[in-house]
Amino acid sequence: MQLLFVADPLDSFKTYKDTTFSMMREAAARGHTLLACEPRHVMWVRGGVVSARMREFTLTGEAKDWYREGGAAQVRPLKDVDAVLMRKDPPFDSEYFYATHLLEQAEREGARVFNAPRALRDHPEKLAILEFPELIGPTLVTRDAADIRAFHAEHRDIILKPLDGMGGMGIFRVREDGMNLGSITETLNKFGSQTVMVQRFLPEIAQGDKRILLIGGEPVPYSLARIPQGSEVRGNLAAGGKGVALPLGARDREIAETLAPLLVRRGLLLVGLDVIGDCLTEINVTSPTGFQEITQQTGFDVARHFVDALEAALGA
Repeated sequence: MQLLFVADPLDSFKTYKDTTFSMMREAAARGHTLLACEPRHVMWVRGGVVSARMREFTLTGEAKDWYREGGAAQVRPLKDVDAVLMRKDPPFDSEYFYATHLLEQAEREGARVFNAPRALRDHPEKLAILEFPELIGPTLVTRDAADIRAFHAEHRDIILKPLDGMGGMGIFRVREDGMNLGSITETLNKFGSQTVMVQRFLPEIAQGDKRILLIGGEPVPYSLARIPQGSEVRGNLAAGGKGVALPLGARDREIAETLAPLLVRRGLLLVGLDVIGDCLTEINVTSPTGFQEITQQTGFDVARHFVDALEAALGA
C-alpha cells in the first residue's frame, strides 16, 4: 500500500523516540510505500480534488541520515494513496483546523484519512474530557479570573493550563497560599480574552501521568507513566519527565474500555488517554506518542499492533 504521512518536516524527527517514525519503520518492513508531506503542502482548486506535494522516501536504517528521498516531490490527489495518516503535532491552531477541512474534503472524494478529520475537530484534546464527567476530577473551563479565584478557594491546590498546549507547555500549579494566582491567570487568559482549563491538583502525579493508548478500539496492555523529576510538577517527557511502562491497572482498564468502543466508532483509530490516579485528564487524538518507550521496556510491539489495525481498517 501507499501510505502518506502528513507530519512535521522529516528533518525535525527525533527517531530514537518518535512514534510516527516507529509507524513508518513497521510499515516499510511490511513492504508498504512511504510518502510524506506537511500540512502546508495540501491544496484544493475548483474543478479538481484535494492534492498534496508529496515525496516518496525510504528508510536507511541509519540513526542520523535516517531517510532517503526517492526523487522529486510530486503533486498527487490524496484519494490516489491507500491511506493518509494525519500526524501533525499540536498546537491545534487555525492552520490545523483548516487542514482538517481540506482532509475532510479529500474524504468526500474517496481518501481514507486516519484519524478522521471531523473526529480531530470534535475532540479538542483538553476539552474532550468534558463529555465524561464521571471519569474526571474537579475541572473548570473559563475565561473569567473571578471563576478561577473561586475554584482555587474551594480546592486550594490547582493546576492551570492553556487549551492549545502540548508537552506540558504553559502548565502552572498554584498551592494553598495562592502565590502568583493573579499573574498566572493573566498570563494564560490574556486578561479575559482566552479560555483556560483549571483542575484540582492530583497528588497521584508523583506516581506518573499515565498515557494509555487505544488502537483500533482496544487498549494497549501497558501505559507509559510519565513521572515528574525533581521539583517539576509536570510529568511530560518533553518537560523532563521519566517514562516508565506499567501494566494497566483495574481503573486504567475501566477508563480505557469505557471510551475505546465509542471513540473508534467516531473515526479515531489511535487515541492517547492521560490518566492521573483514578482520573482522566486529557484525550489526545492529534499525534499520540509513547510507542517506542512502551515497546523498548515491555517487548509489546505497539507499532506492529497499530499497523495491524490500520491494515484491518483498510481491508488489507
